[in-house]
Amino acid sequence: MSPERNIAIVPPRRQSLGSLIDLYESNYYRLLRLVPELRCIEGTVVSRVAGALDLYLTVHEQQRYTTTLSLTYWFGEELQPNAGIVVYHDVNAAELVSFSRRRRRRSLGRTSWRRRRMPDLERKWQTNRFLQKWLGFCHRQGHLFLLVTCPRIPQSLPLEPVRYHG
Repeated sequence: MSPERNIAIVPPRRQSLGSLIDLYESNYYRLLRLVPELRCIEGTVVSRVAGALDLYLTVHEQQRYTTTLSLTYWFGEELQPNAGIVVYHDVNAAELVSFSRRRRRRSLGRTSWRRRRMPDLERKWQTNRFLQKWLGFCHRQGHLFLLVTCPRIPQSLPLEPVRYHG
């Protein structure tokens, strides 16, 4: 199966479990387009493109069926969005499981369970839609992680461990 088949952005539609699974699959192919040698990368590498921020990729763990990684920009002292991603190679899916971003003040009210609404599904759909758009943006800027073109960073970035917020 060609990765190009599933690269299109999943159109905004009802936030169902089926559309979330489609989003995970789209994120997988977008990530592989950005990091075609994902299974060969160890540690932290950087993609540098003229006129764009450096993009850092850290592979935390490689297993037979999964890879856990972080993708981020480094603004001197601050990592944004510091996205923790789990790649499921056996089912061709990539899920954003954690990320940090600039904090905005929100109302103290909690999202209530409304009839036929699932807050966790909505949150996962929204965060993984962000990942889908960001991966596309990085690719359009020209970022590409290849072993021959991306230098390995000897020192480790001050990354938070990837935590699953299931």
